[in-house]
Amino acid sequence: MRTIPMTSAKAEEILVKYLTNSITASEFDLLSKWVEEPKNAEEFKTFIKTNYVIDSCMSKYNIEKSKKDLLKKIRKDKKLFYRLNLNSVLKYAAIGILFLGIGYVFQLNFTKKPEDNKMISTEGMVILQLEDGSIETFSGDHENTSENIKDYSFSENEKEKTIAPKELVYNTVKVPYGKRFQVVLSDGTKVHINSGTSLKYPITFIKGSNREVFLNGEAYFDVTKDTEHPFLVNTSELNIRVYGTKFVVSSYIEDANINTVLVEGSVGLFKLGEMLNAKNASMLTPGHKATWDKNEKNIAIEEVDTSIYTEWMRGRITFNHMAFKDILKRLERHYNVSITNYNKQLDEELFTATFDTETIEEVLAAFNKNYTIDYKINKNEILIN
Repeated sequence: MRTIPMTSAKAEEILVKYLTNSITASEFDLLSKWVEEPKNAEEFKTFIKTNYVIDSCMSKYNIEKSKKDLLKKIRKDKKLFYRLNLNSVLKYAAIGILFLGIGYVFQLNFTKKPEDNKMISTEGMVILQLEDGSIETFSGDHENTSENIKDYSFSENEKEKTIAPKELVYNTVKVPYGKRFQVVLSDGTKVHINSGTSLKYPITFIKGSNREVFLNGEAYFDVTKDTEHPFLVNTSELNIRVYGTKFVVSSYIEDANINTVLVEGSVGLFKLGEMLNAKNASMLTPGHKATWDKNEKNIAIEEVDTSIYTEWMRGRITFNHMAFKDILKRLERHYNVSITNYNKQLDEELFTATFDTETIEEVLAAFNKNYTIDYKINKNEILIN
């Protein structure tokens, strides 16, 4: 049996036929022999680079392992070749060939720039996910500062191209536990984002359309007034229509309620799926909080001290007659810890307190002074018995 000459067009032709299920029995034998030859490694590599567009990740690609995997699959197919219909076998077998080694790498790297191929640890980092799926990371800060990504990913020259975009392009900011972040939207609206929150927003708003963002978590909005382009905050069950104002929305998936606290201006609240009609909205005036009960599907409005709901922007954490089970959620987000409470009698106990620079150890010690709590701390895991 002859070997396919290196750099021969015949080798490439047969590889293509094998992957497209059109190979003949004699060609199958030629391919098996050719893959076994070490000198054909470079041609094999070139073929893969040309046909699968993975030049950016070939430096990490294990050519020898891929050859072995390919040969193993070919041999396996060859045993079945004469017993089963060729097209039936290859219809399924070819799916795994070559992609064993390169498919996964291709998926991860195809949309990335060459310089982005380095492994990046995102643990504890603020993540900015762009429309194309690529990401950037920022350190953030849970103390007293926030990083700003105004007009992110657009240089001064590129801004002119986005004055009148035809379709919306979104970024998503994901803030981990223990961090806070700030984003300034294209219209000048400032958004302070709390721990454990994600915010999806357009890079540039479209003229003639509503300014809409999507929130999962907690954020403070300082909205630039624009009567021709209403500002809308979408949550999992509630939409907030803004009329140029300052307000806080807290909409964590794990919480039983969605809270909206108005500091200045005016907002209207609509149930998800309702038409934006001011006559049907629940309107808020400054100094009031609207609570949407996820179970009862209704809204309750009450007067509150708004400073309690904005202290987190300054690194403080405040509880006002709050149930212990809800306090634990706040502590987890603020300090980036995991708390397991086995003392269920504590769940409904109400506490009022404010913490500023205290560590999680000092916070638990403060609770222990007023209500004996048996707890253990192991790094970022806390057990309460």
